Amino acid sequence: MRKRAGPRRPTQVEIAQRAGVSQATVSLVLSERPGVPVAEETRRRVQRAIEELGYAVNPAARALRGMSVKTIGLYTFESVFPVDQRDFYHPFLVGVEEEAARLGYDLLLFTSANNAQGGLYARGRNALLKADGCVLLGRHISRDDLTNLVDEGFPFVFIGRRDIDGTELSYVAPDYVAPTAALVEELAALGHRRILLLRQDDGAEPGDDRELGLRRGAEAAGLREDDLLVEYSAGAADVGAGRVTGWVDDGVTAVLVEPSEDNATGLALADAAEAAGVRIPDRLSVAFLGSAPPPTATRIWTSFDIPRVEIGRAAVQLLVTLLEDAERTPLQLVVPCTDVRGNSISRVVRR
Repeated sequence: MRKRAGPRRPTQVEIAQRAGVSQATVSLVLSERPGVPVAEETRRRVQRAIEELGYAVNPAARALRGMSVKTIGLYTFESVFPVDQRDFYHPFLVGVEEEAARLGYDLLLFTSANNAQGGLYARGRNALLKADGCVLLGRHISRDDLTNLVDEGFPFVFIGRRDIDGTELSYVAPDYVAPTAALVEELAALGHRRILLLRQDDGAEPGDDRELGLRRGAEAAGLREDDLLVEYSAGAADVGAGRVTGWVDDGVTAVLVEPSEDNATGLALADAAEAAGVRIPDRLSVAFLGSAPPPTATRIWTSFDIPRVEIGRAAVQLLVTLLEDAERTPLQLVVPCTDVRGNSISRVVRR
């Protein structure tokens, strides 16, 4: 498949033509070296042309000239930057910040709040060019933006597995497949024969990985394909008592939840089960395929913990490796998760 080209960067020749000066003059203005004799009116014309054409210095090219700014960016596709410690993404930020400091890089935070309608190219150029490279995170991504970054050769590492047709991306991702498969095998050993996976409705790669784990675990446990159900949820509002009752009436004894960042869907499921008189785990075992809601006085959710701080650190390490070796092929790392033993699943009691 032929890759779609991203927006073309204007050249210094085009800036010179727009400003009515020589390319050498443009280069002098861009270099910003002290004592360079450029008339103030000429400098203003060049700077006006730069702004009109949307030119930005390419940090990768600057690094080749020994002028790396030693700055990495962190950009989230979410509307709010993860500064609240309770935010799902905040531990990634902590890991990125700590590792950037350890490796001697400054960290520049980019927000999508000002370019939500047009993404990274809302102003006609790559908004990340103030940094040598960038760590990206967020669930609701712009695949066009990722394609454009690849086409430009801009170094980046995504937190989480992401795929783009026709190319490979660098990423650090939690391993959702292995712990999901292990959990399905455990449920089968407890007598569960009809298991439902409740996925988020965006169809993103993390959900694909969990579904792959579901099917691998079922195959290892000797469950049939017909024993598995996959449904989607757009959020808490569409998980009510009637839906839970329908699952139980259909023979479902265990539900595996793909968590959202705020876990609203999983909490709604727990409330709906209580409203329907379906006790967890007596009649319905429930587990989270990732970080679960906080434990209560009576409930610790069976789940697995995502090492988010460690993943943030690893993303910076991969990005710096890419920056230091421009010929590197995309780097991909999958990080194991840690089991959380809870009391939300139990053995099936046949009635």
